[in-house]
Amino acid sequence: MLKEERFQIILKQLGIDQKVYLAGLSTLLNVSEDTIRRDIKELADQGLLKSVRGGAVPHSPGPHHFRDRMLYDNDQKQIIAKKALGFLKDDQVVLFDGGTSAMLIAQMLPKDLRLTVITNSFPIASLLEEHEHVEVLFAGGRLLKNSFVTIGSDTVQFFKKFRADICLLGICSIHTELGVTGPHYEESEVKRAMIGASKEVIALATTEKLGTAEAYYVCPTDQLSVIITDQPADNDEFKIYNDLGIRMV
Repeated sequence: MLKEERFQIILKQLGIDQKVYLAGLSTLLNVSEDTIRRDIKELADQGLLKSVRGGAVPHSPGPHHFRDRMLYDNDQKQIIAKKALGFLKDDQVVLFDGGTSAMLIAQMLPKDLRLTVITNSFPIASLLEEHEHVEVLFAGGRLLKNSFVTIGSDTVQFFKKFRADICLLGICSIHTELGVTGPHYEESEVKRAMIGASKEVIALATTEKLGTAEAYYVCPTDQLSVIITDQPADNDEFKIYNDLGIRMV
């Protein structure tokens, strides 16, 4: 069998099972585990999957630049944002990260809702400038240009000063075993600081991001209080997250 044929089978199997193992692929393709390991490394180098110990999982789908993400899965993100509004009450302190779903929530905030919003997102801070009853605290730092957020040690230290009621966390990838991960090291560091500064962490994720992984670790999956998706909460595929004590919405 040609290498390219093995690649197609590996990717097809990954799409079906959401995780593949060296031993299973070795048996399926009748080649050694070392050959499968090299195949997975080459596919990972091409950005087609994420190599993990003993096998591989999918990468998170979709673009990484903020402008491109604004248009990607917008209908699904609208659903997520409307669900998230139900968690916001007067006089809460809420952390908004720089995700496009969080930005949609900021756009939808009722005009009479009183909040203190803490964010490192330039677009969200700009949107809330006109909201009469929302106080905005902005985290300074170095600009991450493809996400329009601040990052770096100053940003991390800023978030450590707070004990917020809720963190609205845009998610790139969630995997029950590998945790919450992201594609950028310093942005993942900031997300980790935001989680540590919050009583409740609400993850905002389209369903295609579940069961995927990126390179940089943020937190264990069971550190999330709630995962809001674009699908009904009683979806059978969500049981694995319910078993971790996470409320699916």
